[in-house]
Amino acid sequence: MKIPVPDTRSDSLTLTDSISKGIRDSKQIARDSLFYTKLKNRMFKHRVTRELHKLLFHDNYNSRIKTGDVNEIEVNPFIQYQGRVINKIYVRRLGVFGPSVYDTLRRPRSWLERTANQLHADTREGVIRRSFLLFEEGDRVSPDTLRDNERLLRSSNVFHDARIIVVPHGNSHGFVDVYVITQDVWSLLPSGSVGALNRFDLRLEQRNFRGLAHTFSNQVSYNGTDPFQKLEYRGRYIIPYIGKTFFTGQADLVQTRDLKQYSLRFYRPFLTPDTKWAGSAELSYNRFPRYVVFSEDTARLTRLGYYYNDIWAGYAFKPFFSFLGEGDDRTRLVVAARFTRLAFTSRPEVRADTNQLFQNTNATLFSIGLSRRRYVRDVLIYGFGRTEDVPYGSLASIVAGYDNAELGQRKYLGFKYSKAHYLESFGYLYGALSIGSYLRSKTQVEQGVLTLESSYFTPLRTTNWGNWRHFINFRYTMGAERFTNEYITLSGRDRLGINNDNLRGTRLLLTNIENLLFSRLNIVGFRVAIVTFANLGLVSYQTRKLFQGPLYQGYGVAFRLRNENLTFNSFQIRIAWYPNIPGNAAPFRPAFEGVPTARFRDFDTSAPEIIPYR
Repeated sequence: MKIPVPDTRSDSLTLTDSISKGIRDSKQIARDSLFYTKLKNRMFKHRVTRELHKLLFHDNYNSRIKTGDVNEIEVNPFIQYQGRVINKIYVRRLGVFGPSVYDTLRRPRSWLERTANQLHADTREGVIRRSFLLFEEGDRVSPDTLRDNERLLRSSNVFHDARIIVVPHGNSHGFVDVYVITQDVWSLLPSGSVGALNRFDLRLEQRNFRGLAHTFSNQVSYNGTDPFQKLEYRGRYIIPYIGKTFFTGQADLVQTRDLKQYSLRFYRPFLTPDTKWAGSAELSYNRFPRYVVFSEDTARLTRLGYYYNDIWAGYAFKPFFSFLGEGDDRTRLVVAARFTRLAFTSRPEVRADTNQLFQNTNATLFSIGLSRRRYVRDVLIYGFGRTEDVPYGSLASIVAGYDNAELGQRKYLGFKYSKAHYLESFGYLYGALSIGSYLRSKTQVEQGVLTLESSYFTPLRTTNWGNWRHFINFRYTMGAERFTNEYITLSGRDRLGINNDNLRGTRLLLTNIENLLFSRLNIVGFRVAIVTFANLGLVSYQTRKLFQGPLYQGYGVAFRLRNENLTFNSFQIRIAWYPNIPGNAAPFRPAFEGVPTARFRDFDTSAPEIIPYR
C-alpha cells in the first residue's frame, strides 16, 4: 500500500514566516530563474544541445533557495506535539534516484536511474523499525528524541537522507501519527585497477547487504613481481545496531604484505544526548613484517607483532547543577572507565632509553566529562546537497589513570575542552584544546602533548554560478619528552596534501585555506564543485625552533565530483604546486583521487583516551 505523505511545511513555518521568507528570497529566485531560463531556451533549440542540457543540469537542485526549510537555524518543529501519544508509525522508503525526502513526487530522470532503483534492494522496513527507531507506537512524543532520530538515520552510511513528520490524528487531539521517510544510497560499490597483466586490484563493497544494513567489503590485490607476497586480501563485515541494543559488531581480516590483522569489535556510542549507557570491547592481533621506525636522522625496518585488548564502559546522566544557562536540558555528565592491554610478540630490543614505544602496557583510565550537544540542519558544507547535521555546544573532560608499563608504573593526566558556535550571519566556529602527559614522578613528564585546533566556515553565499563557502582550519601540536622514535608529520592528504617522509618533527603548525564553489553543473547525476586551496605548514624537532624552519607550501585548484546517492567517496581532478618540499623533483602535481567525506567534530564523551600525538 502506498503511504500518503502529507504536506507539513506549515508544521515548521507559520504563514507569516513563509511570506517573509518568500520576500527575502524573491530577488535571488528571479535572478537564477532568468539566467537558467535563457540558457535552457537557447540549448533546447537544437537536439544535440538539448540532450547536453539534460545531461548537465537538473532543474531541482538542492540549493539554499530550494531547501530553505532545511538550512535555516530553526526551532524544533516537533515541540508543538510534545506529550501526545504516537498512534501509528508509517515507514516510507524512497527510491535511490529521483525523489527526495523533501520532494517525494520527483521522478527518476532517465532509464538508467529507473533501472538502478529496480536493482537496488531497499533497507527492509522491519530493519528500520527494529534497529533505527528510538521510539515506538504508544510512546509519548519527545521533540528531542524525534530530532535525534532524524540525525541518527542520516548519519548511517545506508541512508542518503531521512525525515520524520508528525501528523495530528484525525479522530483525537491527544494522538498523532508519525511518518518516517528514508532514502537509501546506492549500496553496491565495485572498483579496482589494472597496472599490467600480472598486477591488478579488485574491490567490492556492499553497504546494505540484502537490505539488512550490513556492510560487507572485500579487496583482492595481486602483484606477480612482489618478492614478499603476491596475493593480498582485506575483508570487513559490520552489523549495525543489533536489535534494540544499538550495539554494532565488526570483524576484520587483513592479509597484506605489510599487515596481518585479525580483529573483532563490539561497540555502542553515546548516539544521542539521552543515551545513558555506552561502551565497547575489542580483541585483535596485528603483525607488521616490515615496520618502518623513524628517528630524527634515520629510518629502519623491524618486525612487530602484538595483541591488543580494549574494553570500556560509560554512563551519562543529567547533572544536578546548572551549566551554560539556556539549553541545559541537553547537558550530560558522563563518567567512564577503560582498560587496555598491549602485549608484543615480536619487536626490537626495548630498554629505558631505546624503543620505549614498544613496551608492553596495561593501562587503566577513568574520565569525567560535561557534554552539551545540539544540532542544526544545513546543506552544502561537506556534502553536495544532502541534509547535514551541524553539531554545536561544548565538551570538557578530565582523564586520569595509571599504566603498569614494562619499564615501570606511571600515572596519566589529561584535559580536553572544545566549543563551537553556529550563527546564520557569521558562520561556524570551532575551537579545541587538548593537553596530557604521563607522570613518572611529580616533576618528571613523559610523552606529553599539547594540541590547539580551530576551524571556521562562512555562511553560504549565493551567486548565478552556484554557492560559495570559505573554509579555514588551524592546528598546532607540540610534544614534550616524547620517545626518540615518535614524531608527527605534515605529510598526507589531510595535511599539506603531499606524501613526503622529510616533513617530520616533534612540533607542527598547519593552516589550510579552501574556497569551495558548489556549481550548478550536474554531469550524469554528479554535482561539480570547484576548489581552490592553500596549505601552509611548519614542522621541526626539538633541536631547532619551529619558526626557524622553512614554511612548506602547497597551492592548487581541483574539480570535485560527487553523487550523494552513491556510497563511494567524492573524487576530484587536482593540480597542485609545491614550491619548496625537500626531495620533491616535480613541484607541479596533477592527481585523480578519491576524497573522503569530512566529518564534524561532535561533543559526545566517549572512551577515556590518551591524548593522541598526531
